[in-house]
Amino acid sequence: MVTYPPMASHLETERLTLRPWSPSDAPALCALHAERGTGTSTLPYVQELIGAMLDRTTENGIALLPVRLRGEGGGRTGTGEDELLGYCGIVVGRSSLEEPEIAYELFRHAHGKGYATEAARAVLGAVARTGRERLWATTRPENAPSLRVLDKLGFTHDRTTTDERGEVVWLSVEL
Repeated sequence: MVTYPPMASHLETERLTLRPWSPSDAPALCALHAERGTGTSTLPYVQELIGAMLDRTTENGIALLPVRLRGEGGGRTGTGEDELLGYCGIVVGRSSLEEPEIAYELFRHAHGKGYATEAARAVLGAVARTGRERLWATTRPENAPSLRVLDKLGFTHDRTTTDERGEVVWLSVEL
């Protein structure tokens, strides 16, 4: 097994900051989970989830990072960096530690502004600097916005599989 250096855990773009989770992110992450429409996560559950994500990052050197606006006065609430827009990062997911999977999710109010593409582009750069050569993405064929983001990032269709919820589109990009 090849050993990779840890992915950078603090990333900045022109408009965004990605940095490790903190306990104070739990209420916003609960709200993001609730917005999915698949049920509401409890605060204790999300606090445990954040702890588990931080532990996995320490163990395997890859991270799923909160995405926040940079600067003052940004965002829907006018609080700038205090507003969690969602998350973006790398997970093992359906793939492997050697060729991990990109994952991202943003609040609906943050859709259509290029934030997912901007955050994912920063994450791709951070993953490339670890020496990995390929990154995967999976999504449902009906998730057109995610497919557009992946296309902008250079991901190409690899295959389509089926799971208990239906079709899964597999895409990859060479780093």
